[in-house]
Amino acid sequence: MVPSLSIQSLPLDGPRLFSAPKELLIDLTVVIPVHNEEENAVPLYNEVKAVLDQTDLDWECIIVDDGSTDNTIDKLLEAFPGDPRLCIVGLRKNFGQTAGLAAGFDRARGQYIATMDGDLQNDPADIPKLLEALNEGRGYDVVSGWRKQRQDKLFSRRMPSVIANKLISRLTWTPIHDFGCAMKVYRRHALQDVQLYGEMHRFLPALCVWKGARITERVVNHRARVAGTSKYGLIRTGKVILDLMTVKFLNDYLAKPLYLFGKLSFAATALAFAALGIALLQKFNLFFGPQVQLNNNVLVIFSVMMVLLSAQMLVFGIISELLVRIYHEAQGKRPFGVREVIWTKDLDAKDLESGA
Repeated sequence: MVPSLSIQSLPLDGPRLFSAPKELLIDLTVVIPVHNEEENAVPLYNEVKAVLDQTDLDWECIIVDDGSTDNTIDKLLEAFPGDPRLCIVGLRKNFGQTAGLAAGFDRARGQYIATMDGDLQNDPADIPKLLEALNEGRGYDVVSGWRKQRQDKLFSRRMPSVIANKLISRLTWTPIHDFGCAMKVYRRHALQDVQLYGEMHRFLPALCVWKGARITERVVNHRARVAGTSKYGLIRTGKVILDLMTVKFLNDYLAKPLYLFGKLSFAATALAFAALGIALLQKFNLFFGPQVQLNNNVLVIFSVMMVLLSAQMLVFGIISELLVRIYHEAQGKRPFGVREVIWTKDLDAKDLESGA
């Protein structure tokens, strides 16, 4: 049995992910960010308790209040005084869902970590199903929920979400359908080296895959909102696109930024030669239109500008390479992650037959 510990005794401003000591780990942590959900928070935790109390799991629930201006925290304290499995983390202001998840992860003691929204649209009954999926086949590190029958408005929520999910999946090479679904389950080690900034929570599966995690998805129940107001809308589309550009760069070019700037440099050089070639053809009246002398041709100036831009891209690439090396070496980071180490000398025929 894991020793008992008041979750609130853990540091509230931990400098890194997972500040809980390893010897105090339990089976499962459920992390739920909420913002102005006073009508939903208490019923949601009651549902979580009803579901997880039917399992043999040693679990806890961390509800992160993201700067609510209503009585969300008061309602929880009134309903569950002295509950040893509930931790309420109150942020100083509304920092956003990504910050809420990061604050919950910092204090999580679970070997498995489940996340969900605090608006009662996610169904806690799906948590055991997602946990079981982690051990299917060779095992997965992340199981993402898929709201196949989504109970949201068509034009303002569902259609933009479908388009965004297809774009994100294609650009990040992450084979899931619903990045926006908060119902997910992670193995602890899958989140260990993932850093969350800005509004990157919707890209968390892609960030885990980038670190080498195995991912799958399962269809989950999605319910209509019955109380409170939605915190999402079309205005977030622009933020999603900008965040996607950041994730794409981090995923493809963080270890070798010179490849990105080198491609841009080669493209600028190709444009320079193409413009100069057309200018030469115009000089000898071999191109469509009137004859144009080189000293009067704007394409020559454009060609020079592209050559200068090409040189700048190469310089930026070299500087970025130096910065990446400083980033990894100064923090002792490695540009790869090791899943497991197996010494074949320690295996015998029985181990191989049993799949150990």
